[in-house]
Amino acid sequence: MSTPQTLAETILQNVEKVIVGKRESIELLLAALFVEGHVLLEDVPGVGKTMLARALATSLASDFKRLQCTPDLLPNDVVGVSIFNQQTNDFEFRPGPVFVNILLADEINRATPRTQSALLEAMQEQQVTVEGVSRQLPRPFLVMATQNPIEYEGTFPLPEAQLDRFLLRLSLGYPSPADEKTIMLNLRRTHPINALQAVASTADLLAMQETVWNVHVDETLQDYIVALVVATRQHPDLALGISPRGSLGLYKTAQALAALRGRDHVLPDDLKYLVPYIFTHRLIVRPEAELRGRTAAGILKDIVASTELKMA
Repeated sequence: MSTPQTLAETILQNVEKVIVGKRESIELLLAALFVEGHVLLEDVPGVGKTMLARALATSLASDFKRLQCTPDLLPNDVVGVSIFNQQTNDFEFRPGPVFVNILLADEINRATPRTQSALLEAMQEQQVTVEGVSRQLPRPFLVMATQNPIEYEGTFPLPEAQLDRFLLRLSLGYPSPADEKTIMLNLRRTHPINALQAVASTADLLAMQETVWNVHVDETLQDYIVALVVATRQHPDLALGISPRGSLGLYKTAQALAALRGRDHVLPDDLKYLVPYIFTHRLIVRPEAELRGRTAAGILKDIVASTELKMA
């Protein structure tokens, strides 16, 4: 019988045929997919963000669409629109690219706030409402959004309400010299993505979700999550702490990570490992603290170090 660990390892090895040397990021992406969370990929151009999304979709034989975000993109270009059919003398709904299993919103911060907000309902409730009619999105549903952290000209920063809907914020980073050499050799002819085959299905993924939900989280770890969250809300250098959506995200992602690593229980190290990926983008540092050189990542590191895990 297949387990989340064997399923994840199969998908991991397949994606690594295209994305070299980024096992940690792929594992975190799979953990998000197992709990139907969304991922913000924040990195410079050319490190493989789009290829990662395509490789994952191909590995799962799932529907995939890429939405190139630009300032002239409209909400209807995302969710769809009703068009009058002269033959039937009625309006017909033409679904937008959001009706898909894996949606890559490329350079999401280049879309206007109005268009960015078109994804809010989809990301939280897995449905979209057009002209008063709510339509369910397929499952699983994953939004992978990318943005360039270096270039801000002509962009619209994501508001906190939008950032809070991303379960994880990841950065692929540049490959190591050895991995870069492997990439050059792999791409010297045709791209590996063209030969990639499906090794699982979305049905396999959905079947494993109940196993993930049943991963045990000890009460001491539940209290630890709450203590971390409360510490962010009370920290003098933070203007905005972690929301309940953030604490639930840490709880569920820790369950998924434990399952992917072959365990039926969450460890304290799982939580400490995931905190930077789940919490950092949800925090706002006070301006006066920023002037002193404080960052969200640094404050989180201090909070994790100072928050005691109280054993029963």
